Amino acid sequence: MATYVATIQWKMENSEDFRKNRYSRAHTWSFDGGIEVPASSSPHVVPLPMSEENAVDPEEAFIASISSCHMLWFLSIAARSGFVVESYVDSAVGTMSKDDAGKIVIASVTLSPKTRFFGDKQPTFAELEVLHHEAHESCYIANSVKSEIHCKPVLELI
Repeated sequence: MATYVATIQWKMENSEDFRKNRYSRAHTWSFDGGIEVPASSSPHVVPLPMSEENAVDPEEAFIASISSCHMLWFLSIAARSGFVVESYVDSAVGTMSKDDAGKIVIASVTLSPKTRFFGDKQPTFAELEVLHHEAHESCYIANSVKSEIHCKPVLELI
């Protein structure tokens, strides 16, 4: 099987602030393709200015990875089924709450993909739901997490 690598880098700026737990949570994610992504804790978890508002936080990345994996599987399954996808937009939402053990978790993720198809072969809503179900069952990320993942597809007709 495959192995994936991400390098996470953070550097202290002021030791006195660090001892007072008032340090920047800004850091960088680096990936094997050479891209670097500014990252930080979520301002919902660690208040500004110790978080960076314009950086990706782990919670957003978690939700985006589920949505992205689902979309990639969906596109593959749709193509294999003879459909041509013209566009796909998902506004994924993750909800945090406490689990049964009292730990804070991202308990659920709701995908709301809007899909537009091209050409004469257009799926029915029932076929669209089957495509999304197959994508969910195939998604490596969805199969790797405990969170409930819901999919509420929207079919954009041309």
